[in-house]
Amino acid sequence: MAAFTETICPGVTFTVEADHMLYAGRTDFQTVHVFEHNTLGRVLALDNVVQTTELDEFVYHEMLTHTPVFAHGSVRTALIIGGGDGGIARELLRHPVDRVVMVEIDGEVVSLCRKHLPSLSNGAFDDPRLDLIIGDGAKFVENSDETFDVVIIDSTDPIGPGKVLFETPFLTACRERLSPGGILVNQNGTPAFMPWAMKQSASHFARVFPQYGFFYAPVPTYVSGVMALGWASEDHNLANVNLDAITTRFEGVGLSMQWYSPEVHAGAFAQPPVLASLARSVAPT
Repeated sequence: MAAFTETICPGVTFTVEADHMLYAGRTDFQTVHVFEHNTLGRVLALDNVVQTTELDEFVYHEMLTHTPVFAHGSVRTALIIGGGDGGIARELLRHPVDRVVMVEIDGEVVSLCRKHLPSLSNGAFDDPRLDLIIGDGAKFVENSDETFDVVIIDSTDPIGPGKVLFETPFLTACRERLSPGGILVNQNGTPAFMPWAMKQSASHFARVFPQYGFFYAPVPTYVSGVMALGWASEDHNLANVNLDAITTRFEGVGLSMQWYSPEVHAGAFAQPPVLASLARSVAPT
């Protein structure tokens, strides 16, 4: 039995005893571990950071997907940046969308997840509506002329190579990829241990979008429990939740969820004062 240890911040670690290591190696971009745990189920870790577990992946994937989709109300096209495990694609393709483009830089992660974590994608990679592109997401949004109703950035944390996906030039290019009324969402880590991530995102969002903010989801695997998810739009203020409209759209699709519901959608935008202060920490432009 091997111990897998993730460093959360100096002096704080998260250790999981891997009951069975399914894969340990390095791709052209990062180290990858896939292992089994009696409670967490199968676990994916990239560069020694836990990305997802079978135990609670549905919370993150449902909230990052269905919140912007139901807020928009008529999504036909969507772009995923990252998302190599397939969870976001899975949830998007449960909707009557016409086309989903997914740009993942590491094709080996997709292959490993299809082999060892098939429940996360649940057939999404075989859906003809999905166009999987193995390539650089930042270059894709810079060079493409296609537009999308929703852009979902399912990336690693804003550290190292993933940092570019949180900065002004990339967000500016993403704005150009949004259709009128389009919505962008991303993940911003756990505010308890990464408050700087929300501060930085607020600063970059403010430079690019007239409407932006954060909503929250409790994902037990991500140490501290509460995860900050960012949103931005030219047109929509997602924080002004019309529960009746969300409920009507939700009931019209007829999907069964494990975590997301219209009430959970509305509650996710409640701003605890300590987190609201991070969201307002905008550096001067």
